[in-house]
Amino acid sequence: MSPRPLLVLLHGTRFDASEWDGYAELIPEADVVCVDLPGHGTRAGHEWTADGVAEATDEAIREIADGRPVILAGHSLGGYVAARVAAADPHRFAALVLIGASADPAAHPLLVRTYTGFARLLPVVGPARMARLANGVIARLGADPHSLPGDTGYAVLPAAWADVVAQAGVHDVAGLPCPVWVVAGQFDQLGIDARAYAAAAPDGRRRIIPRASHLAPLTHRPQVAAVLREAVLHAS
Repeated sequence: MSPRPLLVLLHGTRFDASEWDGYAELIPEADVVCVDLPGHGTRAGHEWTADGVAEATDEAIREIADGRPVILAGHSLGGYVAARVAAADPHRFAALVLIGASADPAAHPLLVRTYTGFARLLPVVGPARMARLANGVIARLGADPHSLPGDTGYAVLPAAWADVVAQAGVHDVAGLPCPVWVVAGQFDQLGIDARAYAAAAPDGRRRIIPRASHLAPLTHRPQVAAVLREAVLHAS
């Protein structure tokens, strides 16, 4: 059994486990496992359901955790999933890291309409064209062109964000016994409530990535990895 902690990483909307390529090398103190959520990557074609989301995460942990500390981290959609998974089993994790996943849907109806409206455009624009448009924006923000996602994840995007809007909120971190790192880019629209999330967790730690957008894990890898390493070393 490896004595090192296990770092489980959940990707954002439309991406898959490959969003985290290179992070294992940046965080050598942990064994890094990157999970595909339903409808993405190796789980393309799977429906987005609460049970499916929980099972995807649980499978990665159950098979190799072996009783060692587990740090659960997620970006954007994956961050909201991570918060919910931790809330459902609050003593399971040594640390939780939420990246670009600290905007409480209940507090921001305009932001909710933006995301749900984007999902409603899909049947009109089409996944392939939408992917090209979105990837153009992502590339201009400084992401590695090789890390840009295809159009596979669009199939579950409406269900995934409807799920987040209906269920997620600052209540997910309230009362968690483990330390919670709340991470956001300086210009991250989904970090608008980072201060409130950090305050709600008994051991909340707010970290802002300077000059980064919502895409910090792609455009500011060393800085995001530094926060993840902080959580790993705390749990070691």
